[in-house]
Amino acid sequence: MIAALMDVRGVRHALLVGHTGEVIAQVGIEDGQLNGDVGLVAAGRAVIGSLQSQMNSDSWQEMVLDVDSGPVLLTPHGDQVLLTAFDDVSNLGRVRFAVRKLLGLA
Repeated sequence: MIAALMDVRGVRHALLVGHTGEVIAQVGIEDGQLNGDVGLVAAGRAVIGSLQSQMNSDSWQEMVLDVDSGPVLLTPHGDQVLLTAFDDVSNLGRVRFAVRKLLGLA
């Protein structure tokens, strides 16, 4: 399912992480990066949960983080989170559109 994201210019890798932290699908990622990205998703969920609590909101759309290895887009998909790592913030629009299309949100 997520392999199509690798056709989007600038995308480095993607992974779909379940609600308990298990990797459901991955593409383009090396094993050495996997733990760091799963940890990033867990940290992102914590931040999102805190923000939702403060804003009294039941849902979230997406979150962009610009980390040392480059920008990542976290997008909810049911109780899962899709992490899409890409090469430059200037590609964010293209990546967001491709993710929304993939998840049936566009």
